[in-house]
Amino acid sequence: MNLKEIVLGIAILVLTIFVTTYGVNMIFSEPQYESICSPTLWEVEALNETSCFEMGGKWIDQNIECIKAPCPQGYCDKEFSCRGSYELQIERYHMNVFLVAVPLGVLLILFGAYFLNLEAVGVGIMAGGVGTVLRGVGSYWRYSEDWIRFLISLAGLLIIIYFGYKFRERIGSKGSKDSKRKKGKNKK
Repeated sequence: MNLKEIVLGIAILVLTIFVTTYGVNMIFSEPQYESICSPTLWEVEALNETSCFEMGGKWIDQNIECIKAPCPQGYCDKEFSCRGSYELQIERYHMNVFLVAVPLGVLLILFGAYFLNLEAVGVGIMAGGVGTVLRGVGSYWRYSEDWIRFLISLAGLLIIIYFGYKFRERIGSKGSKDSKRKKGKNKK
């Protein structure tokens, strides 16, 4: 590959990741904290344990010595309920990204390896597929447990090894045909 083909491959890599990332974001929009935990919900003057609980907060007791009256004996974690709701929605979002991006990335890798004859374009699409898989896995990685991470990594490794051998066989058979053609032309 010459320098122009390398630059072309890198450009395709970057743009493939952009296309897949924004394509997934068009399907699944990331939850926004402000839309779930609205600050206007808490525009109340006096909060006590009862009003805090009624509005979805969690009262945190604290034993402090009073210097000046009135002395609050606790405070309200105002975002307790909505924060839990937000965290659940953001985890679901990342799981959806994972479920779409990983298979899409694998398909891109296979497409680039098997169906594109121009080497720079094929390599760029394959690398973009790897980037898409990394984005999908990285998106959900922090929410998964070690055994899930292990299985995801093992499955990915086995799939890539399998298709690596298949790709090698395909290239090997193509390469031998091409080399025979070149040798035949040189004899004439």
